Amino acid sequence: MHCPFCRHSDSRVIDSRTSDDGLSIRRRRQCPECGGRFSTIETASLNVIKRSGVIEPFSREKVMSGVRKACQGRPVTEGDLAVLAQTVEEAVRQTGSSQVDTNEIGLAILGPLRELDQIAYLRFASVYQAFDTLEDFESAIAQLRADHHRLASDLEE
Repeated sequence: MHCPFCRHSDSRVIDSRTSDDGLSIRRRRQCPECGGRFSTIETASLNVIKRSGVIEPFSREKVMSGVRKACQGRPVTEGDLAVLAQTVEEAVRQTGSSQVDTNEIGLAILGPLRELDQIAYLRFASVYQAFDTLEDFESAIAQLRADHHRLASDLEE
């Protein structure tokens, strides 16, 4: 790490702390040359393997963009999308792998999106899971209804 004051190529770590979200580490550093102190934030890299084989860094914005299309006209805010994208990133990072394929990201989106808005979930699932027939939609709707009834009966008990 280069010192931001004198550009010396080395620094000494004085203190390390995990961030509140647990996804990064804040390090307090000191330059042995000029004595200047500065902070750095380190995060583990997470790469996505696309269907074409191209590898690119994970992007919460891309998750939000893909889900935003499914949420058009629905009562879903940008804040809701940001929370969903963070939830998806945390779920993907918990796999412990530094590279995940787009399929895993899609699977990680389905659960939180289903909780957020069932219509947006159906829209996203229809594209992501390549629904071909009306029966595919009927099956997904039947599963949503069954889960809804199960949840309602659990609340009554």
